[in-house]
Amino acid sequence: MTSPPREVPRSSVERAQIQRRSLRVLTLGQVVGAGALGAAVTIGGFVVEDIIGVATPWVGLSTAAVTAGSGAMAQILARVMARRGRRVGMQLGYAFAASGGLVACAGVQLSSLAVFLCGLLLYGAGSATNLLARYAATDLAEPDQRSRAMGRILFSATFGAIFGPTLVGPAEALGQSVFGLEKYAGPWLLSSFFFLCAMVNVGVRLRPDPLTVWAEGNAVTVAAPAIRVTESLRVVAREPAARLALLSMVVAQAVMVGVMAMSPIEMKTHQHEMIIPFVVSAHMAGMFAFSPLVGRFADRVGRLATMRAGALVLVLAGCSGTVPHSVPLMFVSMFTVGLGWAFVFIGASTLLVDTITSGDRVQVQGAVDFLTAVSGGAAGVLCGFLLSWVGFSALALGSTVLSGLILLGVSGQRRREKTAVDAG
Repeated sequence: MTSPPREVPRSSVERAQIQRRSLRVLTLGQVVGAGALGAAVTIGGFVVEDIIGVATPWVGLSTAAVTAGSGAMAQILARVMARRGRRVGMQLGYAFAASGGLVACAGVQLSSLAVFLCGLLLYGAGSATNLLARYAATDLAEPDQRSRAMGRILFSATFGAIFGPTLVGPAEALGQSVFGLEKYAGPWLLSSFFFLCAMVNVGVRLRPDPLTVWAEGNAVTVAAPAIRVTESLRVVAREPAARLALLSMVVAQAVMVGVMAMSPIEMKTHQHEMIIPFVVSAHMAGMFAFSPLVGRFADRVGRLATMRAGALVLVLAGCSGTVPHSVPLMFVSMFTVGLGWAFVFIGASTLLVDTITSGDRVQVQGAVDFLTAVSGGAAGVLCGFLLSWVGFSALALGSTVLSGLILLGVSGQRRREKTAVDAG
C-alpha cells in the first residue's frame, strides 16, 4: 500500500491515539452494518420460498448468494485496501452493499429470483467489509492487544445484530403501508439506508487511515502489487499456524452458516415463525456479545486454546440442535453455535495476523476471507438439500463431526510447537 514518507515518525503515543480513534469509528460502523445484515438476511430464505415454492431444497440460495458475494468482495476490497487504505476500501464495500439492498428489494417486488440473487451478491459486500474491519482493528494494536481489539469490534456488532432481526416486522409493515411494497421488500430497503450511514461514518471519520499509519511505521512506501488468491494461499501454506487458522475459519463458517440458515426454515415448518427473529437475535448475541471476553481470553491463554474452546462449543451446539421442534433447545443451539464461532474466529484471525507479517498481508487476509465465505456459501446450498433429504437433526449432528477437524488441527499444531521447543 502507498504511504508517503514522513519527516518525523509518529510517536508511540500518537499511534495509540490513532488506534483508539480508529476503534471508535470501526465500532459505530459495525453496529450499523450488523443491523443491516441481521434485519434482511433473516428473511432471505422466505423470499426464495415465495418465488420458487414452499419446502424447496434451494432455500439455501439466499445465504449462499450473500456469502459468495462476501467472498468475492473480500478479494476486491482487500486489493483496494492494499493500495488505497482501509477507509477507501470500506467505503466502497458499504456502497456496494447499499446498492445490493436496492436490487434485492426490486427482486422481491418483481418476484424475480435472478434479480434478487444478483442483489444479494452485491449485498455480500457489507458482510465482507464488516469482517475485514476486524483486521483494521489490529493494524496499530500491540501484539498482546490484538485479540482484544478484534473482540471489541466484533462485540460492537452485537447491538445491530440483535436488534436488526427485530426490525424485520416493522420494516415489512412500513414498506407495505408507506411505499406499497411486497411483504419481504421493506427490510432490504431499510438495510440499504443502514449501509449508507455506515459508508458516511467511515468516509468522514476514519482519518488518518490506520493501515497508512502502519505502513509508515514499517517503512512500506510502495503499493503492494496485486496477487492472486493462489499466490496468497501459497503464503499461507508455508506456515503451519497460518494453515490451521485458515482451516479453522473455513470449518467454523461452514458450521455456523449451515445451522443458522436452516434453523428459520425448520422453525417455520414447526409453526414457530413468530419466534424466529428472537432466535436469530440469540444467535447473533452468541456471535458478538461476548467478543471482548473472548479477545481477552485469547490474549491471555493463547490462540490455540481459544480455538479449541470454540470447537468444543460448536460440538455442543450441534448436539443441542438435534431436537429442532423444541424452542428452548433451538435457542440454546443457535446461541452456542454463534459463541463457538466467535471463539474460533477470533483465535484463528489473530493467529493469522501474528503469523503473516509481510507487506502483502492485507491481500492474504482477503484471500482467507474469500475461502471462508466460499465455505459458508457452499454450506448454505448443501444444507438446503440435506434438510430435505435427512432432516435438521442429522444436519446438526453432522456439524459436530465437522467441528472435530478443528480439534485435530489444534492438537497437531501443539505437537509441532512442543517438538520445536524440545529441539531448541
